Amino acid sequence: MSTYLLPEHVARQDGTGAVLALEKSCGKPVLLTLGITRSLEQESLEVSIWGSADRRGWTLIETFPQKFYCGTYSLPIDLTRRPEIKHVRAQWKMNRWGRGETTPLFGFYLLVEEAKLQAVGA
Repeated sequence: MSTYLLPEHVARQDGTGAVLALEKSCGKPVLLTLGITRSLEQESLEVSIWGSADRRGWTLIETFPQKFYCGTYSLPIDLTRRPEIKHVRAQWKMNRWGRGETTPLFGFYLLVEEAKLQAVGA
């Protein structure tokens, strides 16, 4: 499985993405890739991943460290201990400081795929 949890878009305020059903990836390790394609100076983006068994009650799974610059950032999430998580969604918070325009602006996407684990030899 490799799909967009958030297709590339431009945001100017905090938000929540669409719900993604994990299907065959339930209870498996996944790799999230956050791609920031556009940003302004003096602003920050924080993206968190939330999970649900029933699409009604949501619990925080993981949060990317706060980001300030364009780039690609990966975050592995081990769902083997969370088999009840059947759906995920992303939430983001943005902040801007300094002089000039006070509204933040970020272009970003979030890709989710099954993690490929490698055995480490002794």
